Amino acid sequence: MALETGKKRVVVVGGGLAGALAAKSLQSHADVVLIDPKEYFEITWAGMRAKVEPSVANRMVMKHSDYFTNGRLAMSSAVGVTETEVLTADGESIPYDYLVIATGHNDSFPKTKSERLEHYQAEYNKIESADSILIIGGGPSGVELAGELAVDFPGKKVTLVHSKEWLLDFVRPKASKKALDWLTKRKVEVILGQSVDLKSHTDGDKMFKTSTGETIVADIHFFCVGRPLGSSWIKDSVFEEALDAQGRVMVDEHLRVKGHKNVFAIGDITDIPEMKQGYLAQNHAVLVAKNVKLLMDGGKESKLRRYKAGSDMAIISLGRKEALAQFPFATLIGCFPGLIKSKDLFIGKTRKTMGV
Repeated sequence: MALETGKKRVVVVGGGLAGALAAKSLQSHADVVLIDPKEYFEITWAGMRAKVEPSVANRMVMKHSDYFTNGRLAMSSAVGVTETEVLTADGESIPYDYLVIATGHNDSFPKTKSERLEHYQAEYNKIESADSILIIGGGPSGVELAGELAVDFPGKKVTLVHSKEWLLDFVRPKASKKALDWLTKRKVEVILGQSVDLKSHTDGDKMFKTSTGETIVADIHFFCVGRPLGSSWIKDSVFEEALDAQGRVMVDEHLRVKGHKNVFAIGDITDIPEMKQGYLAQNHAVLVAKNVKLLMDGGKESKLRRYKAGSDMAIISLGRKEALAQFPFATLIGCFPGLIKSKDLFIGKTRKTMGV
């Protein structure tokens, strides 16, 4: 769609949960360009369910064109940025009046929705034909995948290896212990304090070596370890000084990139001291959209909304009916927290938020 003249130009880099919602929220108020290398976004926290029930993927993977109907999608990756424009891998220079950085983590995803759905079907086929499964990583993705497998495929041998001394190392010890007990009760073998060297592993080899020399035999494996931050395109740019030692973008209370009044950052890429979770990324997007609208309308900076870091709340689904929930006041496990998340995984709520 051609961009309208006379409106401010907003460029959103990254089409994940935060970037997608920001683009949707601003499309009626500005000329918006969304830069993303794929034609869709997906509800990432539902991905583990899609591996055991691929039909779920059709609801959790949505084309950008389903909600982003009044702007332009530039299907490419950002490779550089100046004070006035974003440079893409396709050689395009896209000018902006306001910039929203939402590149999260570096992921390698197929470009089209159909290819993504085929990927989830292939993952399910692998699981169905395997007798033994190795999960590398005991963060949220690894634990949730182990839970899905334990419930849907109780006859398969599932082994989870985690490099830390406790599962879900971002939650409190009590919550970590509850997750461990739940998995071991369902015959998931959990190996803590060890890693798996995949660099020396060859495709098709069913023997895996841990860092202590232990051998694990598995038909297939899933790598559920955190991915690198998607900030490499910002390095060696005018925003380089806004990156902290970990590569996160430092933001102020209004979620503006420090030192730049017309540039914002949202989602996992930010240095906000809170758990990196999807619903918080969406909160960032809503606040930044409001702040950008205010500035475009000539509002006073004193009226900009301030972001308050989220509480240490987390819900980890454990199969279709149960979950582990860490609230500021309590830690719960079982069917009650499962009612909150595990049945629909917030897919319906997120689709409603996106208007699809």
